[in-house]
Amino acid sequence: MISTVKISHRALGLLALIAIIFILYVLKPLIMPLLFATILGVMIFPFQKFLEKKLRCNRIFATIFSITLIFSVTALLFLIIFIQLESFVNSGEDYSGRILGLYENIITYLGDAFNISNSSIVNGNDLKFEKLLKGNIGKVTSFISESGSFMSDAILVPIYLFFFLYYRRFLRAFAYKVFNTKSQSFINTMINKIYNVQKNYLAGLLKVMLIVGVLNTIALLSLGIENAVFFGFFAALLLLIPYIGVIIGALLPAVVALATKDSAWYAFSVMAIFGFIQFLEGNFITPKITGSKVSMNSFIAILSLIAFAMLWGISGMIVALPITAALKIIFDNTPGFEAYGFVMGEPVDALLQSKARQRLKVWKTIRQKNA
Repeated sequence: MISTVKISHRALGLLALIAIIFILYVLKPLIMPLLFATILGVMIFPFQKFLEKKLRCNRIFATIFSITLIFSVTALLFLIIFIQLESFVNSGEDYSGRILGLYENIITYLGDAFNISNSSIVNGNDLKFEKLLKGNIGKVTSFISESGSFMSDAILVPIYLFFFLYYRRFLRAFAYKVFNTKSQSFINTMINKIYNVQKNYLAGLLKVMLIVGVLNTIALLSLGIENAVFFGFFAALLLLIPYIGVIIGALLPAVVALATKDSAWYAFSVMAIFGFIQFLEGNFITPKITGSKVSMNSFIAILSLIAFAMLWGISGMIVALPITAALKIIFDNTPGFEAYGFVMGEPVDALLQSKARQRLKVWKTIRQKNA
């Protein structure tokens, strides 16, 4: 009878989990602007706090000024990217002509090396390479501009952000009433922990972008690629779109290398070096910096990226780690869910050591006692 009750509880729990996932999937247009507004709120709250406490500004003025500042900086950043990409697109005709000439040279070389007639090989006219390149450059630019909609909605996000900042004490009082079985000090501690882990994660993410941007720039400068600084840090900015972003970030300087250098090996070198930097970023830099900031192990960090990508696509990959970090704090402080918080955290050194090493330590201890 007891086992039957346990099975029914587990079945209900599984059904509830499936229902929650389905609801989250359906309500993505509502949830994503709220999540992005929350992330932006964490980013600019220290500045707003400075305005309110140090400069004694009115809260509504501090809120409006903070939002105006962060969106002005964002608009300036996108303006710089747009100008650079526009220059890249305008040079597309020159690039396509050079790449077409390189392509024809390769075709001629292959025909001479393998005794294949040029008529049996697809030539540049059949491929219409210039149109193909120009069209793809336009599509890449369009995709990047659409990917910039990670703010989800240009109207909703600022509105949500304004109310999050302006109503923050009101929302805290709401939390007191919802969790009235807990003390206010406990709720304040939970809120502060979640806020601090989000702030630390964002600081870590900016640090990762800076490191990757510097590595990319050094690599491109060593190869003599044009606009190395822009392409290096642009690829680092695209880390906001995991996996897909790095491909776009590497393709653009590779095309420039293919068009401006006398050997195709420069383009291959760009792709290879960016791939190696991506390997370092994904396996060492990001797990070490952002993983430690949110007190999560690398396995859970990677698993959360995959799970939220399946749920919300690219937007889900951007918010995966902040949400998982908040869930870990909730699990750690909720009775009955401590085990989930434990498995999400960093394992202690004792759990990473092999049994052979532990037996060796025991054997040494026994030997020292007998001596």
